[in-house]
Amino acid sequence: MATEQIKEDPRLISFNTLRKTIGWLGILLPLALLFGNYICTDCCCMQDSISHYYYTIVGGLFVGTLCAVAMFLIAYKGYPGDKDNILTTLAGIFALGIAFFPTNDNSSNRCAISHLPDSDIRRAVHFICATIFFLLLAGISFYFFTKSKGRATEQKKMRNTIYRTCAILIVVFVAAIALYAIFGKHLHSIDKYHPIFWLEWGALLSFGTSWLVKGELVLKDKPEDVG
Repeated sequence: MATEQIKEDPRLISFNTLRKTIGWLGILLPLALLFGNYICTDCCCMQDSISHYYYTIVGGLFVGTLCAVAMFLIAYKGYPGDKDNILTTLAGIFALGIAFFPTNDNSSNRCAISHLPDSDIRRAVHFICATIFFLLLAGISFYFFTKSKGRATEQKKMRNTIYRTCAILIVVFVAAIALYAIFGKHLHSIDKYHPIFWLEWGALLSFGTSWLVKGELVLKDKPEDVG
């Protein structure tokens, strides 16, 4: 009876609502930054990375969304007995690190409305936080989202395939970003296509998709399969 009352309490946010919120924030952040910057300043110059929007008029949206994702991840507790809440809390902390230790500004950034002195230490902290953030989310998706209690339904098996695929894609995108950061100086011909931005969006899309599926947006178990 108490459990039923808790589920019906409108003051409480369900696990699935929390998961879907995290997923949508991750997926839509790059799009919101693109359109927000254009609508507010009429600047259609795409930034080299999502993090460079920190210096534009939508910098508050960038920081605010990261902080919202961080708070949701820290508040997320998972199922009793599981340890995924430890990883989500760590992911939330590193998301705050991304927000509060911005990357260095691009001197050619025509959309920038603010600037900070370049700092190799701050840039390194930003990169490390972003890398660990995504790798933690990949681990959560691959190892914890795929767990089953009892017999796995057909829907659960399909969800597990999506979780693992998203986790692998996150790692691939992060690895590609790292490789580009190291060897990108030899690839100036593709700089105009802003590869880092698209690779980051790919990682966010993979992360968000995994959380939306975990939130039962799609492939929800049928009532007759539960129990």
